[in-house]
Amino acid sequence: QVQVVESGGGSVQAGGSLTLTCTALELEFDRYAMTWFRQPPGKKREAVSCIEWDGVAKYYAESVQGRFTTSRDNSRNTAYLQMNSLNSEDTAIYYCGAASTCTDTMQHLEVWVEHWGHGTQVTVSS
Repeated sequence: QVQVVESGGGSVQAGGSLTLTCTALELEFDRYAMTWFRQPPGKKREAVSCIEWDGVAKYYAESVQGRFTTSRDNSRNTAYLQMNSLNSEDTAIYYCGAASTCTDTMQHLEVWVEHWGHGTQVTVSS
């Protein structure tokens, strides 16, 4: 049974950094693009980043461009989201998803996600 598990969430002060980790079990990891989404309190879930299967092509939401970096280690079935210069608007539940493809505009990326994690909370205090 496929499992996607996020970890690394927590509380941090504005301007700080966090790294989220996503590990996929029972999944042909290197056949999937790995995505990060987030859902702020009272808002809809939004795409944050996507990294293609080979780790070469990466895409980001405009709101995190230049602050967040996604990467992956196919030998460990693990993807990462390095988050720097965090602010209160980054407070959200962060979800990892294994997708069949990225979309270069990040539009409708959710449609391509086949396996979701349960999420990890990130809270940024000012």
